[in-house]
Amino acid sequence: MIKQVAVIGAGIMGHSIAEVFALNGYKVNLEDFYPEVIEKAKIGIDNSLDKLIASKKIDENGKKAAIENIKFFNNIEEAVKDADLSIEVVPEIYEIKVKVLKEISQHTEKIIASNTSNIRITEMGEEIRKPERFIGMHFFNPPILMKLVEVIKGDKTSGEYVDEIYELAEKIGKKPIKVLKDEAGFVVNRISAPEMLLLCTAYGNKIAKPEAIDKYFKSQGLPMGPYQLFDYVGLDTVVDSLKYYGKELSPDYGKCHAFDSFIESKHLGLKTGSGIYKWENGKAIIPDAEESDKINLMDMFALEINEATRLIEDGVASPDDIETGVKYGLNRPFGPITVANGLSNDEVLETLKRLYTQYNLEVFKPSKTIETHKMKEAFNKKPDEIKKEEKSEILGYRIEGKVGIITLMNGKNNLMSFELLKAVDRQLDLIEEANNVNVVIIRGNDRAFSAGADLSQFISNPYMFMKISSTGENIFDRITKMNKIFIAQLEGYVLGGGFELALACDIRTSIADSVIGFPETSLGLIPGYGGSQRLPNLIGISRAMDMILTSERISGEKAQEYGIVTRLFSDNLEENTMKLAKDLSERISPASVYVAKRLIYNTATINLDEEALSMGMLYAGNDLKEGVKAFLEKRKPDYKGN
Repeated sequence: MIKQVAVIGAGIMGHSIAEVFALNGYKVNLEDFYPEVIEKAKIGIDNSLDKLIASKKIDENGKKAAIENIKFFNNIEEAVKDADLSIEVVPEIYEIKVKVLKEISQHTEKIIASNTSNIRITEMGEEIRKPERFIGMHFFNPPILMKLVEVIKGDKTSGEYVDEIYELAEKIGKKPIKVLKDEAGFVVNRISAPEMLLLCTAYGNKIAKPEAIDKYFKSQGLPMGPYQLFDYVGLDTVVDSLKYYGKELSPDYGKCHAFDSFIESKHLGLKTGSGIYKWENGKAIIPDAEESDKINLMDMFALEINEATRLIEDGVASPDDIETGVKYGLNRPFGPITVANGLSNDEVLETLKRLYTQYNLEVFKPSKTIETHKMKEAFNKKPDEIKKEEKSEILGYRIEGKVGIITLMNGKNNLMSFELLKAVDRQLDLIEEANNVNVVIIRGNDRAFSAGADLSQFISNPYMFMKISSTGENIFDRITKMNKIFIAQLEGYVLGGGFELALACDIRTSIADSVIGFPETSLGLIPGYGGSQRLPNLIGISRAMDMILTSERISGEKAQEYGIVTRLFSDNLEENTMKLAKDLSERISPASVYVAKRLIYNTATINLDEEALSMGMLYAGNDLKEGVKAFLEKRKPDYKGN
């Protein structure tokens, strides 16, 4: 069992990794050859812990405990001799890493890991003593915030160590993925590699001005354009990565020399004050330009999907781990598997053929999986060990007596993402079969029952938008047809899709200061999960029209006056809702519930198909794009009525 960790290299990544372990109760020996680096590390850790206190993630006692868990060293032998795990976190230069790893291996018999982001574990393992205990443990920057850890198995790494490091990553609150075949770039950086090559080659061929490309990508909701991001991470880092991939993956990566002049003149981007752009006070000075889509989102998506299929073909990682890796490693709401499920094989194939023809690079050539039209099949294979009752991290479920309790746990706002909808659907499957459950409570947290749909999700076209709307409607409609009483326990924000889930329930309990409403029309949308149909049938056309068209929010007290909330409690919402649910579960017949619900709900004709079709039509309009963009940018929208 791992109790003590040595981190060798106290730079920004190293001391942040040490902090992660210390915060989770592990004893940490943090070592660096340079005393001044150790002093900077102490300051960096102290400042980081203060930020965690300010954000209320820890308290002063938590900070004190973390600091007490870290000891500092200027000697590798002393740092690693009592450690159960030693992690190398030195610069991404092969010679430096191997030198440090050799020294570590001379002074410990325990597990050794490298935080390398690109270099093959097998290659470095050849240089150290007992390579079977050597493994990759790749954290993402900054480790204190980023969830992903890639656990990389070298050719000689023992399988038991892969499992042990995977479990360790989970214990320190990370999202680990297994890299089962040791190839350069592993998963996340490998997925990004073709995009780097495309952007470098396009820059060299003067396809469009970098500021024009960056403006296009920012218009798609990204915080930085790709060339601005290159400057931000350092053009030297980009060039070094391309050179390494040129040796390890494909000669194509070594063909682009568009950034060599920047390296020679020491114009590396943010770190030197200039690169592709000039930088002042940490910000890029980007000339204004007409946006250009000569490199566009579909190009990027196609390249990522193509590389993901190659990772699967080569046995590097599973589809689920690829999706998790890109989501958490690149801090996105979705990965390439989600994107691929929203596109056709032909769309991806044609894009790749165009890129291959335009740039004549083998890296852009469609994979065997995509050429043979097996993209969806490859991405949707599930491991045999995944069962119907798989545990969800965004939805909780427990049973008390004859009451089932669903708890939405998708972040502080409980946004209605695809994943949460699917989790609700899976849980309804189990509840439908549970003869020991007569009443179901659906609840969120004290901040939000659910603040609505997740507007950052990838949606490829109007049909997919319509299909998602229809899927949500059908899931919520299941609630109205089940022989259970569903109670929505409303607290905090009850907005958009969350409000629609509540409307699908049979009884709604609340407190006076809940915030309830449909913001959709202010975003260029309409309620799309049945709300435009259920609300007027519940409270009448006039009031429903007012709520939907004004997008104004009402209190729980006003909602009771309207007839939306059926039980308003002055306090102890959870306790009182549970008391109601237990009473109903013990004295109301499920057979009667089934018949009564059918009769009551059938008194109104609800046309969900029409609502879903309307959602698809809205997707094609500019008002929706402007509304969502304004929402993400936290500004008022400028609607044109189209």
